[in-house]
Amino acid sequence: MRGIEKSFPGVRALKGIDLDLNSGEALALLGENGAGKSTLIKILGGAHPPDAGAIEIDGEAVSIVNPTDAQKAGIGVIYQEFNLVPALTVRENMFLGQEGGVFSLTHARQERRQTREVLERIGVPIDTERLCRELTVGQQQAVEIAKALLLDARIIVMDEPSAALTLKEVDGLFNVVRELKAQRVGIIYISHRLDEIFEIADRVMVMRDGEHVGTEPIGDLTRNRLIEMMVGRKLDDEFPKKAAEIGEERLVVRGLNRSRVVRDVSFSVRRGEVLGLTGLVGAGRTETARLIFGADERDSGTIELDGKPLDIRHPRQAIAAGICLLTEDRKAEGLVLGQSVRENFGLPNLKSFSERGFISDRRESQAFAKHVESLQIKIADQEQITGTLSGGNQQKVVLAKWLERDAEVIIFDEPTRGIDVGAKFEIYLLMNQLVAAGKAIVMISSELPEVLGMSDRILVMHEGRVTGEVTDVASVTQEQIMQLAVGLASTV
Repeated sequence: MRGIEKSFPGVRALKGIDLDLNSGEALALLGENGAGKSTLIKILGGAHPPDAGAIEIDGEAVSIVNPTDAQKAGIGVIYQEFNLVPALTVRENMFLGQEGGVFSLTHARQERRQTREVLERIGVPIDTERLCRELTVGQQQAVEIAKALLLDARIIVMDEPSAALTLKEVDGLFNVVRELKAQRVGIIYISHRLDEIFEIADRVMVMRDGEHVGTEPIGDLTRNRLIEMMVGRKLDDEFPKKAAEIGEERLVVRGLNRSRVVRDVSFSVRRGEVLGLTGLVGAGRTETARLIFGADERDSGTIELDGKPLDIRHPRQAIAAGICLLTEDRKAEGLVLGQSVRENFGLPNLKSFSERGFISDRRESQAFAKHVESLQIKIADQEQITGTLSGGNQQKVVLAKWLERDAEVIIFDEPTRGIDVGAKFEIYLLMNQLVAAGKAIVMISSELPEVLGMSDRILVMHEGRVTGEVTDVASVTQEQIMQLAVGLASTV
């Protein structure tokens, strides 16, 4: 790709971008949210036409004005949101859209054979007649990759491919990437998880504010240097944890149970404390948070806040008591993407913005403006549709609405998933401010460096139970945490 330019109304998204990808390599494409990565990939995949620039494959110029052109050129793009029809089988999804093409007369038997062959090619055997809604996220991703290979893709773009995967599925994804590289397929790999980049990438290309900052071999980069290239400044510490004065217990949970998902969970979190809650996907972390917040009904157990028993059966009761939850899936559960950022901010705060039974847009706007400034939320104006924001700025809107509530206990469920290192750093600083003000934080995270870097104390869950507690966070390792997470140890 040479000299790629793209502008949208009021925004110059790409400024003369050059990108080179070699056969059989994994090129990591990095940058903060809003750096232009997605726009560049959408141009390569035919979703956006470029304003200027050229694309060459194997030395020959190609014209890509729609996704069909990209497919014909051997380009497959696998977005974060999969393009599979849940009610169709793996085979039917593989051949969907090709009914009028070269495979129009292919019988189901031949389709099954070709589907098996391409899945075996990437080392992921899946029943071809299984419905896609029955597959794990990792298996669905394998089907997306296989679909691209069925169309003879020589270039595959993976956009945040590991965001929703378990650790085992991530290992499987890496095996697929290595297998594709051995078959001379070129991979463009987009991820905010820097550990993955150092494990799977051959070279790294960094973008910032629509410009190409640099491309270097992975062996020439350190983690700190990579972060500096992405954010445009030095971060003295990736996890800027500041010790706050830890006081009395604020939230106390005893004997929390729900079916076999949450089993006899008890813990407390104190004033000024960040309690890390970790474990593998399915360990019961999010389910525990939902019980505390009243989003799910508990079978048994008690919840106290500042020594007072709470009978929370609905999120409205939790919010009124001073407990707030930043959900794991902010798009589905934390925001109304079709509404403006101002309206999303106001939703849990409507009572405070009401005058004689009517919502005061002026008061709502004035209150939101303070958080836009303090959290540095990047928006065109307060009426911007929330779904058009980057992941980091969406998360800040969720934070703003809860900060306006002045919550006493804040549960962060995967607070930095899918956001860039610069936005992560800002959220960590905000957590420092909250605990310094006496708030209590429960931070649920799958990112072990984050858990170790920002927690005062750590609880580890496995199969619905708390399997261990770490009080001396500075002396524990990721490996020891994993032993607790998989049930191989009871203490570290």
